[in-house]
Amino acid sequence: MKRKIIFFLICLSFTTNLATAQRKSDQLKNDKKKIENEINSTQKLLEETKKNKNTSLQQLAVLRKQITNRESLITTMNTEIFSLEETLDLNQKLLLNLNKKLEYMKDDYARVVYLAYKNRNFLDKITFIFSAESFSQMFRRARYYNLFSANIKQQVELIEQTCEEINKKNEQILQLKDEKTVLLNEKEREIKALERDRNKKSRMTEELKKKERQLAADLKAKQAKRKELDVAIKKAVEEEIRAENAKKKKSSTTATTSSGKSSSSSEILLTPEEKIVGNSFAANKGKLPWPVAKGTKIADFGNYPHPDVPSVMIENRGIDILVEPNTQVRAVFEGVVAGVLDILGTKVVMVRHGEYLTVYQNLNSVSVKKGDKVTIKQTIGKVAKSTTSTTYELHFEVWKNDTYINPSTWLSGR
Repeated sequence: MKRKIIFFLICLSFTTNLATAQRKSDQLKNDKKKIENEINSTQKLLEETKKNKNTSLQQLAVLRKQITNRESLITTMNTEIFSLEETLDLNQKLLLNLNKKLEYMKDDYARVVYLAYKNRNFLDKITFIFSAESFSQMFRRARYYNLFSANIKQQVELIEQTCEEINKKNEQILQLKDEKTVLLNEKEREIKALERDRNKKSRMTEELKKKERQLAADLKAKQAKRKELDVAIKKAVEEEIRAENAKKKKSSTTATTSSGKSSSSSEILLTPEEKIVGNSFAANKGKLPWPVAKGTKIADFGNYPHPDVPSVMIENRGIDILVEPNTQVRAVFEGVVAGVLDILGTKVVMVRHGEYLTVYQNLNSVSVKKGDKVTIKQTIGKVAKSTTSTTYELHFEVWKNDTYINPSTWLSGR
């Protein structure tokens, strides 16, 4: 009995560990799939940027992202391989324990069969029961015989069940070994692809260095246009706040700012309903969907030297996302279209979410108008070709009242 309890506890421990390992394995497979999708998407963008015969900064930015993706995938694969090895080890230990359990049950069953054979005259049911000296003894013998027969039957069933478990476990171990082999082969291919991308990046960097002066001039021109757009958008945001506040002051006295203080030119007055939307938007920080289903971020928020042309300082109030042609732009949260603008030849959509505002710049078509209510992930337009290159880029910003903030901290990880 003691040995049975020990076997049970060991099996329970292994089974619990296997369940944990399986959950971990499933999560790693999901992570791996996401990164593989990102690599496929980035590869399409690389093919798109190749249409420009000259090596471009966009190509280099996408290639840099692809290298990061491949490095992440290899790291995930290493973790998955380690997890598979853990699961394999647990299964092999469980298999060893099941074999010991089977051996013990067979020995136990053999002893019972031997005893039954040794006492076969007494185990003839009729003879054994009716040779009793009294009715109560006959009743006890009948009950004992039934229990003994049931015990033998149960032992046979347990042996068959354990044999079946052993066969299944052997199949699982073979499957895990196959999975590990496939994963190791995939990892080897990714390592080679990563090496190719790194070599390509080195060649492209050298090629771009030869025309650094021209690139610097192009970047400065692009930055100058960006500043013009920034000024125009800042003005549009401030005008939208003034107009909205004036309208609310005229029609109602129930609107207040998000801070509850008296209104100022920098804070928008909010109705109770708008406050709820703003609070909900804030509660989803770090969880908002991207403004495009697929794309690669090629420029971050903030002020910093350009990664490939350090002599040029980048000043970015949002993020830039490189996409394929005909990519749809979608609202990152429910809200109301605060404005549809045409600024310096590029269409801009602003969506109000309480005291927050999301700005979608560089659209070639717009499917909403001012005052429209939009839902999360609703299409609001399509990305236009960049005015300074042959690629398609979306510029995305997040504002709180009249202050721009880092969009990357608001969007979900991919």
